[in-house]
Amino acid sequence: MIKRGFELKKVCIIIVITAIVTSLTTGLIIYNNSKIVLGSTSIKEDEALTEFLRVYNSLDENYYTDYNKTEMIDAAIAAMLDYLGEDYSTYLNQDETDSLSNKLSGKYLGIGISIANGNEILKVYEDTPAHKAGLQIGDKIISVNNENTTEKTQAEVSNMIDKTKENEIVIDRNGEYITFNITAAEINMPLTSEIIEYNNKKIGYIYISSFTNTVGEEFAKSLSELENEGMESLIIDVRENTGGYLKGATEIASQFIEKGKILYNLESKDSVDEYKDETDEYKTYKVAILVSENTASASEVLTAALKDSYGAIIVGKTTYGKGKVQQTRALEDGSMVKYTTARWLRPNGECIDGAGITPDFDVDIIQNEDGTYTDQQMNTALEQLSL
Repeated sequence: MIKRGFELKKVCIIIVITAIVTSLTTGLIIYNNSKIVLGSTSIKEDEALTEFLRVYNSLDENYYTDYNKTEMIDAAIAAMLDYLGEDYSTYLNQDETDSLSNKLSGKYLGIGISIANGNEILKVYEDTPAHKAGLQIGDKIISVNNENTTEKTQAEVSNMIDKTKENEIVIDRNGEYITFNITAAEINMPLTSEIIEYNNKKIGYIYISSFTNTVGEEFAKSLSELENEGMESLIIDVRENTGGYLKGATEIASQFIEKGKILYNLESKDSVDEYKDETDEYKTYKVAILVSENTASASEVLTAALKDSYGAIIVGKTTYGKGKVQQTRALEDGSMVKYTTARWLRPNGECIDGAGITPDFDVDIIQNEDGTYTDQQMNTALEQLSL
C-alpha cells in the first residue's frame, strides 16, 4: 500500500498493467525484423569466416556420431556475441525471442477494463470489447461465466475472463444486475492516466511501464483526454521502466518539444548524428518526470530529452545509466541476435552510460513504522507543479 495523503485510484490500475507487462531489462532497441543475409563481402575474401566453414564442414563429414546442426550453429552464434564481452549484445533463442516480441508488442488479449479489489471497474478503455458492450466505470463485477466474484481478488477476477471465447459477465450498476456477453480481443496496452486535484490545481498523471510498439499512440490518447479535462501540468512516471523501443521515447518526446530541438544524439563507430524533433506539435505547460534506480534506456532517453530540450523537472533517484543502443536481427529459425551499434547522448551532449541521470530533486519513497509507504517522490512532484 502506498500513502500519498490523498486518494489515488491509479495504484490499482498500475497493478493491473504491471501484471500484464513483466518488468525486464529490455534495453534501448532499434527493431529490425529483416533476416540476416550474406553481405557484400565475399566469403572467400573473409579468411576468418572461411576457416569457420572449414571446421564446420569437417565436423559434418567426419564427426564420429550424429549431432543437432541447428543447435550447434546457435551455440556458435551465442559464443560470437559472448566473445564481445558486452552485456547488451546477446543471442536469444526462439522462445526468448517470442517472449521479448510479445512483451514489446504493446498488445494483449483482454476485454479492455481495469478493476480494483472489490471488483469495481475503474476504467473502460475506448475501442475495446468492454467499451463496445457498454460496461461503465463504477460497475461492480458480480460473476464471470456463472462463477461468483464476491470473494475473489482483482487478479483472480482478471484470470476468470476467458481469452478464447465469449464471456458472460454480470455487473451491479446502482443496485441493478445487468448481464453482458463479451468476447476478448487483441487490444493495445493502455496507459494509466488520471487527473489529480492538488492545491487547487489540476495535475495530469501518466504511468509508462514499458516502451512498447504502441506506447506513442496510447500516450497521445491519454494526454489528449487529460488536456480535455482541464489539465494544467503533467507528471510522467517512468519508475521501474527498463526500456524498450527507441521510437516510443521519440514519439512521446516529440509531443512536447518544439520542432528543430534535439531529442538525442547517436554516437556510432564513425560519427555522431543529431536527431531533432520534426513535428509541429509542442506543449508549454510544466512537466515533472518520476524516475528510480531501475529507470533505464528508452526511459532515460525520454527523461533527458524533456529535461534538456523542454525544461522538465526530474524527481526521484539517479537512473540506471543505460546509454547504449541495440539493433536486432531475426534468424531463419525464429531466434534473434541483439547487438550494440551505438551510444546515445543527451541533447546536451553528455553520455549517461554507467552514470545515469541525476534528478533535480533526490527523493526517497518513505517506509512508515506500520509497514506502509509514503510516496514522497509523487508528493514532491505535485508540490513543484502546483507552485
